Amino acid sequence: MYDPEDPKSLEKYSSAVTLSDMEVFIFPDLLFSLVLANMMSPKLWGWLADPWFDKRDKLNEYRRILRVKQYIMDHFVFNLDLDTWGLTTKQRELARFSGYVDEQILAQSNALFGYEGDRYYFDIDIRRHFGLDKYTSDVIPYWKTETLEAMEAFRHKEAYGTGAGECVSLSTLYASALAVVGGVPLERIYLMATPLHSQNFIDIKDGLITNNRRIVTKAMWFNGSEISAKARRAIEHEKVTVVADHTGYIHTLYPDATIDPERYRYFSRRLREYLKTEITYALIAAFLRDRSELQRCFQVVHSCCGKPRYIEAEKVFAYEHNSKSKMGDETQNLLLHEIDEDDFYPDPLPNRILLSEAESFFLQNKVSVDSSCKIEKLKNYLRHSCFNVDEVIRDLLAFARIEPRLPDQNRRWTASQPITLDGARCHEEVIAQVEAQRGRSDTADLAFTAYRDMKRAPWKPFLKAAFERNPVCVEGAREIDVAQTAQRLLSMDGVSIYDGTRMAQPDEVWNYGRGDGLEKALCLAVVARAKLPGDAVTVDGDRESVRVRAGGAEYLFRSDKGLDPPPAADFPR
Repeated sequence: MYDPEDPKSLEKYSSAVTLSDMEVFIFPDLLFSLVLANMMSPKLWGWLADPWFDKRDKLNEYRRILRVKQYIMDHFVFNLDLDTWGLTTKQRELARFSGYVDEQILAQSNALFGYEGDRYYFDIDIRRHFGLDKYTSDVIPYWKTETLEAMEAFRHKEAYGTGAGECVSLSTLYASALAVVGGVPLERIYLMATPLHSQNFIDIKDGLITNNRRIVTKAMWFNGSEISAKARRAIEHEKVTVVADHTGYIHTLYPDATIDPERYRYFSRRLREYLKTEITYALIAAFLRDRSELQRCFQVVHSCCGKPRYIEAEKVFAYEHNSKSKMGDETQNLLLHEIDEDDFYPDPLPNRILLSEAESFFLQNKVSVDSSCKIEKLKNYLRHSCFNVDEVIRDLLAFARIEPRLPDQNRRWTASQPITLDGARCHEEVIAQVEAQRGRSDTADLAFTAYRDMKRAPWKPFLKAAFERNPVCVEGAREIDVAQTAQRLLSMDGVSIYDGTRMAQPDEVWNYGRGDGLEKALCLAVVARAKLPGDAVTVDGDRESVRVRAGGAEYLFRSDKGLDPPPAADFPR
């Protein structure tokens, strides 16, 4: 629970306001707190009024999930722009969290502090990839995890036609949307974070993984497409640093784990089952789709006018790009019929393996990745001068089975109270149920700070976050004085992105060009304190009007939040 006299408690609760990737990494219970905050949002429950979900109750679970997926794809884009939430420095963040994690351990687990686990990002120079190469090596971004309200508000920013969010925002949105709109019980949702990515595992059928805006079935995971390759990358190359669910979390760096141990063992087994498949003809086709450099070693035969015709495998795979049909499944013949006849040859091509013979091999042989005998038989069959068969079999096995690097189970298991939401039918009922659990669950208590309800959350963490971690409004007002900043704020739309007594942070006001008078007043105070470091900047007033004093002048803002301005004692010195 929040303790205003404890600096660590204050840091944690202020982190629940800004929710940067670093803060979620240090305080992993924030992951599920944001899921709860989104589930309490009237905006999320408002999705149910969209005609897209009219027949939701008549759909089976998987079809409902597909509806949620398409809605998210239609209404949100992936955003990792450096300018959205501004920049900080490694030294500043290390100073903040020096009491929580060792710098060397952090470098092994976080991309911006030296992590090199995913060779893809290391090879392309991660700082250049993210646009950081124009800054000194000390500069890193504030990648903040947005609430649903902040995600939807991107449509108010220039060049954004829809909502947006980064990967942790999208993963937590998926978890909350699947629970509220998709009807998936919380017990079947697991959140996974790696140093560079955040995904969810949904325990239905063979399992589903959410990846940014998409969902990936087990069949899709092994289909060899470019989209699937991107979804696989994090689990293939990175450690899973955090797993969280409604019972708690386990973190690769912390000896204590609050997630239910039996559930974690169950999750680990189900994820491994999802990440393993038999080697079949369909998998060989998917493997060749993924490893396109090997396609030159294969050819395809197709019967045309009663005669066999032959074609290079790479030509067939190229035709897939403009077709709904694919190599390796029941639509393969349809794909071959789409190919121009003059692309075929009357005779077999030299030094190429016939994929039809490979298909026959698998009809006669069931090849498990766990059977060394069957693997050896496959190796002998595929032995060919075109490639090194040992390397190909090694890569094929890696494609067919991924061993996730999960936090090990050698932990001090600390029992925690699971979050339960029984039969909630609206956001008010979710709020009531979460509020009833605040006294026994830090996650539930933190959810109200992530939800930004300043009738139910403490002001001091909110203000600490506002004055310490909102660089965008300060930078945006760099060329104008305090009076001009006040005028710009006063000219903005006066409607908050949050309903009721919920509050936007200053950078949200500045980014989206709108806010209630109380939100605008706090934004002005943050800018004024940065511009006038030696002057006293004060905020006072009542529930209808808020006054900011700065630089010998006063600025008045009207407010509809129904909140008294925060007490002077809660403002950071």
